[in-house]
Amino acid sequence: MKKVYTTGQVAKICKVAPRTVSKWFDSGRLRGYRIPGSQDRRIPRDNLLRFLKEYGMPLGELEAEVYNKVLVVGADGPLQSMLKEHLRESEDFRLEVAASGFEAGIRAESFHPDCIIIDMAIGRIEAGQIAQNLKRSEDHASTVLIALTSDEPGEEIYRLGFNDGFKKPFDGALLAERVKRLIAQKKNED
Repeated sequence: MKKVYTTGQVAKICKVAPRTVSKWFDSGRLRGYRIPGSQDRRIPRDNLLRFLKEYGMPLGELEAEVYNKVLVVGADGPLQSMLKEHLRESEDFRLEVAASGFEAGIRAESFHPDCIIIDMAIGRIEAGQIAQNLKRSEDHASTVLIALTSDEPGEEIYRLGFNDGFKKPFDGALLAERVKRLIAQKKNED
């Protein structure tokens, strides 16, 4: 993860000309510093991210660093609403929903979630297959998997490859905090 970018690197990320980045810098909209004794500009990562968010620009390759992506599989409407309430985009979360195991596989490949929450109500066999397929995939081996169960989560959940389990009904804020903690652990390990 880069800490400081040149105007050329920022231009590539933003898909604009380097001169445009220089104008943003010179006008004070994009903050950074100049290299002493030269006209070269440098933009710290945090300043670049703040600028991109402030102006609603796509984050491109930086999106994975900025957003914590959560895929919710098989959840009903009220559960989806509760998760959206506690894992807001304003707090750097992106949430996507899949209705079935097949759809979950497709979404996981395109969305690249940090965490997948699977409601076991879709069926223990299907939920287990989703978890095992994800853990076998090199791209998703480190993805955090959380099971939502109607009974106390037991050893079976962990044998299937889940990192954690929650018994329904549960406190949405508590689940959100657990998701945040598990994603932070995952990103620190990566």
